[in-house]
Amino acid sequence: MQKIKVIIDWDENFGAVSELVDGCVATGKTFEQVKENYASALEFHLEGLEKVEIPAELSGDYELEFELTAQALLHRFDKILTRATLSRITGINERQLGHYVSGYRNPRAEQRKKIVDAFHQLGKEFLSVS
Repeated sequence: MQKIKVIIDWDENFGAVSELVDGCVATGKTFEQVKENYASALEFHLEGLEKVEIPAELSGDYELEFELTAQALLHRFDKILTRATLSRITGINERQLGHYVSGYRNPRAEQRKKIVDAFHQLGKEFLSVS
């Protein structure tokens, strides 16, 4: 099964796009909503294409793999986890995290990795609770 990478970003709403499918975009107020909207938009988009226009990766079975930008990831959890908590688990100061959430600055690749790794570690800690 092919995995189709879909990038989710944040700008007043979540927005989704895949480099594989030009012209297919979706938005949503929540992360779950944008994922659903993109799946529907992609299905609709593919219905409108001629068979020869459909990318080979989408002609058989495929699975959408969603990747959030740092801004979208931080925004998704901004109301759930305080910036102080985010700062403690990522090792990035609160002010810098605020710049990332607002889109004023974009983190370098290694900073984004620290953020993602911190969320993964937090998830593992939650899963270890019985």
